[in-house]
Amino acid sequence: MQNRVVEITSEGAHLSASRGFLSVKINGEPAGQVAIEDMTALIIRGYGASLSVNICTRLSEANVPIIICGANQSPASVIWPVSGHFSQGLRMQAQAASNKPLLKRLWAQLIKAKIDAQADVLEGCGVDGADLRAMARRVKSGDSENLEAQAARRYWPRLMGDDFKRDRDQDGINAALNYGYTILRAATARSILAAGLHPSLSLQHQSRGNALRLADDLMEPFRPWVDYKVRTLSSELDVTENFDLDKDRKAAIVAVLTMDLQGPNGASPMQICMDWLAQSLAHVFLGERKSLGLPGPPLPLMRTAGG
Repeated sequence: MQNRVVEITSEGAHLSASRGFLSVKINGEPAGQVAIEDMTALIIRGYGASLSVNICTRLSEANVPIIICGANQSPASVIWPVSGHFSQGLRMQAQAASNKPLLKRLWAQLIKAKIDAQADVLEGCGVDGADLRAMARRVKSGDSENLEAQAARRYWPRLMGDDFKRDRDQDGINAALNYGYTILRAATARSILAAGLHPSLSLQHQSRGNALRLADDLMEPFRPWVDYKVRTLSSELDVTENFDLDKDRKAAIVAVLTMDLQGPNGASPMQICMDWLAQSLAHVFLGERKSLGLPGPPLPLMRTAGG
């Protein structure tokens, strides 16, 4: 599998399925096709795009989520599969029956990994991250001290500059981060579905109307590598300048999924690490293991923002 994220941005695009391929026509003219088995997610941002029930069904059978985005690059709607794993019922039952202490312990593992990754990113940019690494070691069950938020207050100014404010409704670098997180969210949702888990049954996130709450949980340790990519794509830290999210920058952000991270079975692309994480969570719910299979930093660890 090539883990391809297919994004539709053109007005007048029509999507269909034929002989195992997703085919795209724009204003009636063929524009390209991609093998469905190679897809990680379909992201639609062109408001004039159209697709058939058949293509939705074919993608669902392949565990490929369809993400429809709003103007701020964030998902507005998601079409996700409801079947496809041989032991899905058993795993979802165990997931639904999991108790609060277990969920809090698992959330702490995710937050520790996230803060460690933030420290890795800062150090990869030549910025001191020792205090964040110390904070990661202090994370307790359920992150009762809210160290995630404390780490974020130190992390963002060092990474993006003192004037930067993380705001999902803003353009520029914030829109680029939104786009990267949308990619991560879709890829994580695919891993969750492939593991036979339900994406709405979360460990921590409780937003009403959010069909992908578990994806929002499990993507946390991977977020900092999107931040790193956006940081490297911005030539300066002056975030007041316009950061144009053009085709090349989008392609570079999508390529984060192919970044090799340390994992439980050695270095593997991020998407594979996501698969391992989701599978490990299913085994925890079934009582077959106690901890998550979490990702580590890339090999070799990047040392400069341009590296």
